[in-house]
Amino acid sequence: MKKDNVELICNIGELSDLFREKSDVRGFLMKVVRTVSGHMKADVCSIYLYDEYLDRLILEATEGLNPDLIGKLIMTTGEGLVGIALKELRPILEKKGQDNPHFKEISGSGEDQYQAFLAVPILQGLTRIGVLVLQHHQSGFFNKNDMMALRAISSQLAATLENAKLLMGVTKVVQPAPVEELSLIKGKAVVEGIAIGLAYVMESDKSEDLHFGLPQSCLDADLDDFLRAVTQTEEQLTTLQYEMEEQLSDVGSLIFSTHLLMLRDSGFIGKMEEDVKGGVLPCDAIISRVKYFLKIFSESENPRLQEKVQDIRDLGHRLLRNLAGEEQESGDYSGQILVARELLPSELVKITAQHVEGLVLYSQGASAHITILAKSLGVPLIYTDDRKLLSILPGSPLILDGLQGNLLVNPGEETMAQFKALMNDHKLLKEKAELVEDQTVSLDGQRIHLRATINLISDIKIAVKMKAEGIGLYRSEFPFLIRNSFPSEEEQYLVYKKIFDGMDSSVITLRTLDIGGDKILSYMPDSEEDNPFLGLRALRFLLQNKKIFVGQLKAMLRAGQGRSFRIMFPLVSSLDDFKQARRMVEKSIEFLRRDGFECATIPELGVMIELPSAVIMAEDLAREADFMSVGSNDLVQYLLGVDRTNEKVSGLYEARHPAVLRSVARITEASQKENCPLSICGNMAFDRALAYFLVGVGVRSLSMPPVQIPRMQEFLKNVDVKKAEEDCRRLLEMDNLEDINSILDEALAAIEA
Repeated sequence: MKKDNVELICNIGELSDLFREKSDVRGFLMKVVRTVSGHMKADVCSIYLYDEYLDRLILEATEGLNPDLIGKLIMTTGEGLVGIALKELRPILEKKGQDNPHFKEISGSGEDQYQAFLAVPILQGLTRIGVLVLQHHQSGFFNKNDMMALRAISSQLAATLENAKLLMGVTKVVQPAPVEELSLIKGKAVVEGIAIGLAYVMESDKSEDLHFGLPQSCLDADLDDFLRAVTQTEEQLTTLQYEMEEQLSDVGSLIFSTHLLMLRDSGFIGKMEEDVKGGVLPCDAIISRVKYFLKIFSESENPRLQEKVQDIRDLGHRLLRNLAGEEQESGDYSGQILVARELLPSELVKITAQHVEGLVLYSQGASAHITILAKSLGVPLIYTDDRKLLSILPGSPLILDGLQGNLLVNPGEETMAQFKALMNDHKLLKEKAELVEDQTVSLDGQRIHLRATINLISDIKIAVKMKAEGIGLYRSEFPFLIRNSFPSEEEQYLVYKKIFDGMDSSVITLRTLDIGGDKILSYMPDSEEDNPFLGLRALRFLLQNKKIFVGQLKAMLRAGQGRSFRIMFPLVSSLDDFKQARRMVEKSIEFLRRDGFECATIPELGVMIELPSAVIMAEDLAREADFMSVGSNDLVQYLLGVDRTNEKVSGLYEARHPAVLRSVARITEASQKENCPLSICGNMAFDRALAYFLVGVGVRSLSMPPVQIPRMQEFLKNVDVKKAEEDCRRLLEMDNLEDINSILDEALAAIEA
């Protein structure tokens, strides 16, 4: 019998299809074991989930063993081969399981007829979820390839199995719980755009009052309306999941798994239906059960369970809207503006997928990666430090002015009409993309390359539309930030492959993982640091976690075969850093060739200049590296000693500072001397005044969000580079901001006159 395990690993769509059958959580687990056993041609497939509080493994699903043991077969960690696999966090492969001295025969299980044995631990990062086990009557039926395949399968299923485990634990253990007027809030525009809609407040005094603002149709609903709402909700979520896998496969894989599992859970939907049949109004039944789970999840000591709070809010919100029969698109947040204290990256992706109109966040919950992600998702966003934000009543009419950074609460009809007209004008600006030319040439004939900074795969289409001359920077961290565990090599490979398939250019620059600072992985133990921006981040993290580094490099190398591409290392502080990173690339190539990959295409390797030490070492780095890129946001931060996420010192973060300009000039001089290509990314690259300085100092490659390319090209076409070079020489002699601002503002005004 031919096993098609490779097909199963690669086909993430089939795993998501497991949600689309009508079943509760236990039924879902049974679907998993049947699917895996079918692909692996195994006689037995079993899932054991780990209860960390009681330190025990429980058989929760099996295909092939006695089904009467489900929920009853319990083992401690270290007990039997299954317990050993979890305790030692390693796969166990035996030609004949009974020959292993740790094998434990379970009376009445029926496993005495099976010989071949394969078990792999299911892990979320370093968190133990359970064990996935295969058995077969033929001795030696499983091999090392099967072991690798099962490890990959368990990795792909880990997040969803954890959700199942959490939900099952809740329904088993916990007992039910008993039942200023604003007009303008000023903030800071982060993602341009205008949004009009009703307030959806995540964390106000009224946010848990789900009765607030319910229409009469919701109060009049009956059992048939309830069942229709459940069916409609499931159809919407299934459609959304398909859309996410199609449009945002790098960060959207299985993100609605908790929602879909809850819809099958007898302790959630089943209890609602039971209450409705017993005479409870459907809206009351939904609200009661949602509140019950919100209380359990929010008060749990388990941080992973706490993270599901917004999933429960989402689901209750959607069920009530469908119960009311409100006309809406498939998205639950269409026509609404989200107001929140803070958001996780995964929450932002889910809410955006459900067609939210705009976002307003309290500044103290803001972070750089949320900003970057929102820009890629194209959602108008403002930050504010006004504490009155969370006192907005749910359902209040709002206008989000993402051009000026204002939030208008309960605006009048005339104001509403003005902003609707402004929305139409703003949409017309996007049509300028049609006027972008293939190449950018200055007024005096100097060639300047405008490349795209890519955060998500969905950015590729925009980059192509804006005629970007390649990818100057792909930020690889978002698939890591969104997930609950490190994405496997195979998952990363599929993401990087789509980048190469989507962009036909000789310049594709993939940056290795840049976490730390304000980009924290929730599943990394001991990730909290007193000074995170000066801590274990970017290349430092990768060099201390070589398995993660090699996994990412191998995925990049595999995806880039047959194409010209570049790999760039962030936060390089010395020549030693770069040489260590280069050795890791060489080792990764060796590993791939050992495993049968040709690996004939060797990428160019480059460094990001972000630290003062790298500025001083720029000439040495330029001599050794294939290319360099200035990460302007971090460079300004580290040169000036200003935390760019700290509102108290944000006024000191000044990219026009003479130290910044002189540092860029020094880097440019080093690149020219050693003939090492140089590009600039970050905010300096699409700030017109600073772009004028950059071309004057000799930079000819700028990397920016794709939507910025039309405006920057139009600006640079009117720049006389010779004049910019003269002004640049004057700027580098200046020692104060006032004089620098005067020259740059004067030059900008003359160009745009």
